[in-house]
Amino acid sequence: MNLLAIRAIYMNEMSRFFRTILQSFVSPIISTSLYFVVFGAAIGSRIDQVEGVSYGAFIVPGLVMLSVIMQSISNASFGIYFPKFTGTFFEVLSAPVNFLEVLLGFVGAAATKALFIGLVILGTASIFVHISIAHPFAMVAFLLLTCLAFALLGFIIGIWAKNFEQLQLVPLLVVTPLVFLGGSFYSTSMLPPFWQTVTLCNPVLYLISGFRWAFFETADVPVGISLLAIFLFLCICIGVIWRIFQTGWRLRD
Repeated sequence: MNLLAIRAIYMNEMSRFFRTILQSFVSPIISTSLYFVVFGAAIGSRIDQVEGVSYGAFIVPGLVMLSVIMQSISNASFGIYFPKFTGTFFEVLSAPVNFLEVLLGFVGAAATKALFIGLVILGTASIFVHISIAHPFAMVAFLLLTCLAFALLGFIIGIWAKNFEQLQLVPLLVVTPLVFLGGSFYSTSMLPPFWQTVTLCNPVLYLISGFRWAFFETADVPVGISLLAIFLFLCICIGVIWRIFQTGWRLRD
Protein backbone atom coordinates (compact mmCIF):
# COMPACT_ATOMS: atom_id res chain seq x y z
CA MET A 1 0.00 0.00 0.00
CA ASN A 2 1.51 3.30 -1.15
CA LEU A 3 0.56 5.53 1.79
CA LEU A 4 2.56 8.45 0.40
CA ALA A 5 0.50 8.44 -2.81
CA ILE A 6 -2.78 8.24 -0.88
CA ARG A 7 -1.71 11.14 1.32
CA ALA A 8 -0.64 13.23 -1.68
CA ILE A 9 -3.98 12.77 -3.47
CA TYR A 10 -5.93 13.28 -0.25
CA MET A 11 -4.13 16.48 0.76
CA ASN A 12 -4.37 17.90 -2.77
CA GLU A 13 -8.14 17.42 -2.72
CA MET A 14 -8.49 18.78 0.80
CA SER A 15 -6.50 21.91 -0.13
CA ARG A 16 -9.37 22.98 -2.43
CA PHE A 17 -11.73 22.66 0.49
CA PHE A 18 -9.60 24.79 2.82
CA ARG A 19 -9.28 27.50 0.19
CA THR A 20 -13.07 27.96 0.33
CA ILE A 21 -13.51 27.24 4.04
CA LEU A 22 -15.68 30.33 4.63
CA GLN A 23 -18.07 29.30 1.88
CA SER A 24 -18.07 25.77 3.25
CA PHE A 25 -19.18 27.11 6.64
CA VAL A 26 -21.62 29.81 5.60
CA SER A 27 -23.51 27.98 2.86
CA PRO A 28 -24.74 25.01 4.97
CA ILE A 29 -25.58 27.29 7.90
CA ILE A 30 -27.77 29.51 5.71
CA SER A 31 -29.40 26.51 4.02
CA THR A 32 -30.12 24.84 7.35
CA SER A 33 -31.61 28.03 8.75
CA LEU A 34 -33.89 28.39 5.72
CA TYR A 35 -35.08 24.79 6.02
CA PHE A 36 -35.98 25.36 9.65
CA VAL A 37 -37.83 28.56 8.78
CA VAL A 38 -39.84 26.82 6.04
CA PHE A 39 -40.30 23.33 7.47
CA GLY A 40 -39.77 23.89 11.17
CA ALA A 41 -41.81 27.06 11.57
CA ALA A 42 -44.38 26.96 8.77
CA ILE A 43 -45.11 23.23 8.68
CA GLY A 44 -44.00 22.46 12.23
CA SER A 45 -46.63 24.83 13.60
CA ARG A 46 -49.28 22.60 12.01
CA ILE A 47 -47.68 19.25 12.92
CA ASP A 48 -47.10 18.84 16.64
CA GLN A 49 -45.24 15.53 16.71
CA VAL A 50 -44.22 12.69 14.40
CA GLU A 51 -43.91 9.29 16.08
CA GLY A 52 -43.54 10.95 19.47
CA VAL A 53 -40.83 13.40 18.34
CA SER A 54 -41.33 17.12 17.78
CA TYR A 55 -41.42 17.90 14.08
CA GLY A 56 -38.53 20.35 14.32
CA ALA A 57 -36.28 17.64 15.77
CA PHE A 58 -37.71 14.94 13.50
CA ILE A 59 -36.48 16.63 10.31
CA VAL A 60 -32.89 17.06 11.55
CA PRO A 61 -31.64 13.58 10.48
CA GLY A 62 -33.25 13.99 7.06
CA LEU A 63 -31.76 17.46 6.70
CA VAL A 64 -28.29 16.17 7.56
CA MET A 65 -28.65 13.24 5.17
CA LEU A 66 -29.83 15.53 2.36
CA SER A 67 -26.77 17.75 2.66
CA VAL A 68 -24.30 14.92 3.25
CA ILE A 69 -25.49 12.93 0.24
CA MET A 70 -25.38 15.91 -2.11
CA GLN A 71 -22.02 17.13 -0.79
CA SER A 72 -20.48 13.65 -1.07
CA ILE A 73 -21.56 13.31 -4.69
CA SER A 74 -20.59 16.86 -5.62
CA ASN A 75 -17.13 16.77 -4.03
CA ALA A 76 -16.22 13.34 -5.40
CA SER A 77 -17.56 13.93 -8.93
CA PHE A 78 -15.84 17.31 -9.31
CA GLY A 79 -12.69 16.00 -7.66
CA ILE A 80 -12.19 13.32 -10.33
CA TYR A 81 -13.74 15.17 -13.28
CA PHE A 82 -11.59 18.30 -13.06
CA PRO A 83 -8.25 16.42 -13.35
CA LYS A 84 -9.74 14.55 -16.31
CA PHE A 85 -10.84 17.85 -17.87
CA THR A 86 -7.41 19.47 -17.45
CA GLY A 87 -5.51 16.30 -18.35
CA THR A 88 -3.62 16.07 -15.06
CA PHE A 89 -5.32 12.77 -14.22
CA PHE A 90 -3.06 11.06 -16.76
CA GLU A 91 -0.19 11.75 -14.36
CA VAL A 92 -2.06 9.76 -11.71
CA LEU A 93 -2.69 6.90 -14.14
CA SER A 94 0.99 6.79 -15.11
CA ALA A 95 2.19 6.90 -11.49
CA PRO A 96 3.01 3.70 -9.55
CA VAL A 97 -0.36 3.66 -7.77
CA ASN A 98 -3.13 1.10 -8.01
CA PHE A 99 -6.90 1.39 -8.18
CA LEU A 100 -7.39 1.15 -4.40
CA GLU A 101 -4.86 3.88 -3.61
CA VAL A 102 -6.41 6.31 -6.10
CA LEU A 103 -9.85 5.49 -4.71
CA LEU A 104 -8.80 6.02 -1.09
CA GLY A 105 -7.27 9.39 -1.91
CA PHE A 106 -10.13 10.90 -3.92
CA VAL A 107 -13.07 9.28 -2.14
CA GLY A 108 -11.52 9.71 1.31
CA ALA A 109 -11.17 13.47 0.73
CA ALA A 110 -14.74 13.79 -0.61
CA ALA A 111 -16.14 11.80 2.33
CA THR A 112 -14.17 13.94 4.81
CA LYS A 113 -15.58 17.15 3.33
CA ALA A 114 -19.14 15.78 3.44
CA LEU A 115 -18.66 14.60 7.03
CA PHE A 116 -17.48 18.07 8.02
CA ILE A 117 -20.54 19.68 6.40
CA GLY A 118 -22.82 17.16 8.12
CA LEU A 119 -21.38 18.05 11.53
CA VAL A 120 -21.73 21.78 10.78
CA ILE A 121 -25.41 21.27 9.88
CA LEU A 122 -25.98 19.16 12.99
CA GLY A 123 -24.46 21.91 15.13
CA THR A 124 -26.58 24.57 13.39
CA ALA A 125 -29.74 22.51 13.87
CA SER A 126 -29.05 22.22 17.60
CA ILE A 127 -29.42 26.00 17.83
CA PHE A 128 -33.04 25.77 16.63
CA VAL A 129 -34.21 22.60 18.40
CA HIS A 130 -33.10 20.33 21.21
CA ILE A 131 -31.49 17.23 19.72
CA SER A 132 -30.94 14.04 21.68
CA ILE A 133 -28.93 11.19 20.16
CA ALA A 134 -29.96 7.81 21.56
CA HIS A 135 -27.13 5.90 19.87
CA PRO A 136 -24.19 8.25 19.14
CA PHE A 137 -21.87 5.51 17.84
CA ALA A 138 -24.55 4.24 15.47
CA MET A 139 -25.17 7.81 14.33
CA VAL A 140 -21.49 8.30 13.50
CA ALA A 141 -21.36 4.92 11.76
CA PHE A 142 -24.37 5.69 9.56
CA LEU A 143 -22.96 9.14 8.78
CA LEU A 144 -19.55 7.76 7.78
CA LEU A 145 -21.02 4.96 5.68
CA THR A 146 -23.32 7.37 3.88
CA CYS A 147 -20.43 9.76 3.16
CA LEU A 148 -18.35 6.92 1.74
CA ALA A 149 -21.18 5.34 -0.25
CA PHE A 150 -22.23 8.50 -2.04
CA ALA A 151 -18.65 9.68 -2.50
CA LEU A 152 -18.13 6.42 -4.40
CA LEU A 153 -21.23 7.17 -6.47
CA GLY A 154 -19.93 10.69 -7.14
CA PHE A 155 -16.59 9.23 -8.23
CA ILE A 156 -18.42 7.09 -10.79
CA ILE A 157 -20.43 10.10 -12.00
CA GLY A 158 -17.24 12.14 -12.35
CA ILE A 159 -15.67 9.45 -14.52
CA TRP A 160 -18.84 9.05 -16.59
CA ALA A 161 -19.45 12.77 -17.18
CA LYS A 162 -18.15 14.30 -20.40
CA ASN A 163 -19.00 17.90 -19.48
CA PHE A 164 -19.91 20.03 -16.47
CA GLU A 165 -23.65 19.75 -17.25
CA GLN A 166 -23.55 15.97 -16.89
CA LEU A 167 -21.96 16.35 -13.46
CA GLN A 168 -25.26 17.85 -12.23
CA LEU A 169 -27.57 15.57 -14.20
CA VAL A 170 -27.73 12.58 -11.86
CA PRO A 171 -27.68 14.57 -8.56
CA LEU A 172 -30.46 16.92 -9.67
CA LEU A 173 -32.72 14.58 -11.64
CA VAL A 174 -32.23 11.34 -9.73
CA VAL A 175 -30.66 11.71 -6.28
CA THR A 176 -32.46 14.85 -5.08
CA PRO A 177 -35.98 13.47 -5.80
CA LEU A 178 -35.03 10.18 -4.13
CA VAL A 179 -33.87 12.03 -1.01
CA PHE A 180 -37.01 14.17 -0.77
CA LEU A 181 -39.23 11.13 -1.38
CA GLY A 182 -37.23 8.96 1.03
CA GLY A 183 -38.75 10.25 4.24
CA SER A 184 -36.38 13.19 4.81
CA PHE A 185 -39.10 15.45 6.19
CA TYR A 186 -41.87 12.98 6.99
CA SER A 187 -42.48 9.45 8.18
CA THR A 188 -43.63 6.90 5.63
CA SER A 189 -46.30 5.83 8.14
CA MET A 190 -48.06 9.10 7.21
CA LEU A 191 -48.53 7.85 3.64
CA PRO A 192 -51.38 5.68 2.30
CA PRO A 193 -50.58 1.91 2.30
CA PHE A 194 -49.96 1.80 -1.47
CA TRP A 195 -47.39 4.61 -1.36
CA GLN A 196 -45.73 3.09 1.71
CA THR A 197 -45.05 0.00 -0.39
CA VAL A 198 -43.79 2.07 -3.33
CA THR A 199 -41.45 4.04 -1.03
CA LEU A 200 -39.76 0.79 0.03
CA CYS A 201 -38.25 0.70 -3.48
CA ASN A 202 -36.39 3.94 -2.72
CA PRO A 203 -32.84 3.04 -1.57
CA VAL A 204 -32.37 6.39 0.17
CA LEU A 205 -35.22 5.53 2.55
CA TYR A 206 -33.04 2.90 4.24
CA LEU A 207 -30.22 5.37 4.84
CA ILE A 208 -32.44 8.05 6.34
CA SER A 209 -34.42 5.52 8.38
CA GLY A 210 -31.31 4.03 9.96
CA PHE A 211 -29.82 7.44 10.65
CA ARG A 212 -33.05 8.66 12.27
CA TRP A 213 -33.17 5.53 14.42
CA ALA A 214 -29.78 6.47 15.88
CA PHE A 215 -31.35 9.71 17.10
CA PHE A 216 -34.86 8.77 18.24
CA GLU A 217 -35.01 4.93 18.13
CA THR A 218 -37.78 5.19 15.56
CA ALA A 219 -37.39 3.88 12.02
CA ASP A 220 -39.47 3.21 8.92
CA VAL A 221 -37.57 -0.02 8.21
CA PRO A 222 -35.54 -2.34 10.50
CA VAL A 223 -32.05 -1.07 11.30
CA GLY A 224 -30.42 -4.30 10.16
CA ILE A 225 -31.94 -3.91 6.69
CA SER A 226 -30.69 -0.31 6.56
CA LEU A 227 -27.13 -1.44 7.30
CA LEU A 228 -27.40 -4.23 4.75
CA ALA A 229 -28.61 -1.76 2.11
CA ILE A 230 -25.65 0.58 2.75
CA PHE A 231 -23.08 -2.23 2.57
CA LEU A 232 -24.67 -3.58 -0.59
CA PHE A 233 -24.53 -0.13 -2.18
CA LEU A 234 -20.88 0.24 -1.13
CA CYS A 235 -19.95 -3.11 -2.64
CA ILE A 236 -21.72 -2.34 -5.93
CA CYS A 237 -19.97 1.04 -6.27
CA ILE A 238 -16.55 -0.41 -5.46
CA GLY A 239 -17.14 -3.21 -7.96
CA VAL A 240 -18.13 -0.74 -10.68
CA ILE A 241 -15.08 1.45 -10.04
CA TRP A 242 -12.76 -1.58 -10.05
CA ARG A 243 -14.20 -2.60 -13.41
CA ILE A 244 -13.73 0.93 -14.76
CA PHE A 245 -10.05 0.90 -13.83
CA GLN A 246 -9.64 -2.60 -15.28
CA THR A 247 -11.07 -1.56 -18.65
CA GLY A 248 -9.99 2.10 -18.67
CA TRP A 249 -13.54 3.18 -19.59
CA ARG A 250 -13.73 6.99 -19.85
CA LEU A 251 -10.33 7.28 -18.18
CA ARG A 252 -8.12 7.26 -21.25
CA ASP A 253 -10.42 9.20 -23.60
